Amino acid sequence: MDTRTVQPVMTTERDLRLDLFRGIALWLIFLDHIPSNIVAWLTIRNYGFSDATEIFIFISGYTAAFVYGRAMRERGFVIAGARVYKRAWQIYIAHVFLFTIYLAQIAYVARGFQNPLYAEEMGILDFLQQPDVTIVEALLLKFKPANMDVLPLYIVLLLLFPPLLWLLLRWPTTALAASAIIYAAAWEFGWNFPAYPSGYWFFNPFAWQLLFVFGAWCALGGAERLGGLLRSRITLSLAVAYLLFGFFVTMTWYFPRLEYLFMPKWLSDQMYPISKTNLDVLRFAHFLALAAVTVYFVPRTWSGLTSPLLRPAILCGQHSLEIFCIGVFLSFAAHFAKVEFAGGTVMQIVVSVVGIALMIAAAWLIAWYKRVEGRKATARPQAARADLAGGET
Repeated sequence: MDTRTVQPVMTTERDLRLDLFRGIALWLIFLDHIPSNIVAWLTIRNYGFSDATEIFIFISGYTAAFVYGRAMRERGFVIAGARVYKRAWQIYIAHVFLFTIYLAQIAYVARGFQNPLYAEEMGILDFLQQPDVTIVEALLLKFKPANMDVLPLYIVLLLLFPPLLWLLLRWPTTALAASAIIYAAAWEFGWNFPAYPSGYWFFNPFAWQLLFVFGAWCALGGAERLGGLLRSRITLSLAVAYLLFGFFVTMTWYFPRLEYLFMPKWLSDQMYPISKTNLDVLRFAHFLALAAVTVYFVPRTWSGLTSPLLRPAILCGQHSLEIFCIGVFLSFAAHFAKVEFAGGTVMQIVVSVVGIALMIAAAWLIAWYKRVEGRKATARPQAARADLAGGET
């Protein structure tokens, strides 16, 4: 029931599942960013309609609502909004830093090894030809090299978040319905942001905001309202059936002969194309099915969350902004190693394993540094709240 007097249910307990699955998502994104990588066959994008991006955006929305929702309730719209915009600015600076180093990395390798294909593959030819114009367009978030589309999307979502959060805290269902209307309008009218030098944003903010808002809605009591539905065996059965459907459909992409068995023409005409740019309904539904199965089998109190085996993924999830940036650098370094030294199966496995190991090492080092600097939950209440949500990115 949506009324002003009904306050969203907000837990204060740490949910390690957020950290765990965001950390795993960061690993999967890294593996998917390495071209022609056999290890990427382990990622979920090969077995269904959605991929790690959906996981990352959903958890980001959940986290943002958890952290800033409490601030808005306790300190008001202005203070909470200022904190959101401060975080958006921090991510913008990280994006600019990542852009600068990433372009330098690609340009240095392309020139040093006399291989201009690197610049073409990574989408920086316009920068090499018109660096002055391209830098301005990059600062406006319109020019984005390959693998650098996620942070601009998150920056835009945060910039629009304060009024949305205000609405979510008062009329959550109305806010979610408004988000769905914007999503439908984006499909109907072709809304998207322009990109440079041509085209539109790869992740359409008008479409992907639905997943972000849904995550925020779940954080502010939506998950509790769906609790009975998520614990239902009927829901589990439907989710598993849809995941199997997605699996068989994706298999037809790799084994065309299976198309005659699983994809009649009338069905393929209705389904294709499955747009990632506009967050196709099939992708959104696939993520919901994955989430339903995960929540059913991995409850908040699952003892495995404290296992040392899962600690590396949890650490990466707790420092997602830094680890994402590192993953972008490492994915190109892995691609470079495959092209210049050896591109066989062994090298693909080596660069994948080494890359994830370096991401884990970086996350451990960041956590260690924060402990040394005294940034513990007991000393910094606001930081503790961010940690409770699994980090602020």
